[in-house]
Amino acid sequence: MRRSGRCSIATTNSAADDQPLDLVTFARIVIDALEAAQVDYALGGALAVAAWAEARSTQDIDLVINLPVEQIQRLSDELGQRAVLIPPDLMLDLYLEARGDVAAVGYHLHWSYKVELFLLRPGDELRQSALARRRLVDLGPPLGAIYVHAPEDLILYKLKYFTLSQQQKHVRDIGAIRLVQGSGLDQAYLATWIDRLELGAAWRYMLDQTPRPANE
Repeated sequence: MRRSGRCSIATTNSAADDQPLDLVTFARIVIDALEAAQVDYALGGALAVAAWAEARSTQDIDLVINLPVEQIQRLSDELGQRAVLIPPDLMLDLYLEARGDVAAVGYHLHWSYKVELFLLRPGDELRQSALARRRLVDLGPPLGAIYVHAPEDLILYKLKYFTLSQQQKHVRDIGAIRLVQGSGLDQAYLATWIDRLELGAAWRYMLDQTPRPANE
């Protein structure tokens, strides 16, 4: 990929600054850009929890993406055409960065909504597995049919984030997913990754703090 540093910011009608925009419509705009750039994705965060449990308010959009280097400029351009700015150089730098798990952050130029794109990097087996297990779910208008994390992978990521932040929203989300999904959760898959990621203590805490599903 040639590092041009350029990012298109031409707006389309869907990103017009004279039309009110809500967060869910913003998510659809970002997903439209990903699909136009032919980039595989899976929605995470609170919006994905709504696919498997109850909705929770949130201030941003979280997506895991499999972004080949040769698609970086195209994705940046597709986002820019929808008034979402993420320079291609930033995405390339984050792709090459081996330390930590920093997202490429973009904002809508007129309404200040934020999207965080977490890139699949070589050697990230959990993210690779999560993308392979993503589910196509129809969440109704305006999102429609989109790819979201499977409930087990949402639980695993929320366990990871809880160990880092201790934020109670992750406890609430995991409890809601367990309560609604119950015996539908793949317990063997969860147990395997909880052991591999050394999240046993966090998982036991979640089991203690959240109601036990009647059909688990």
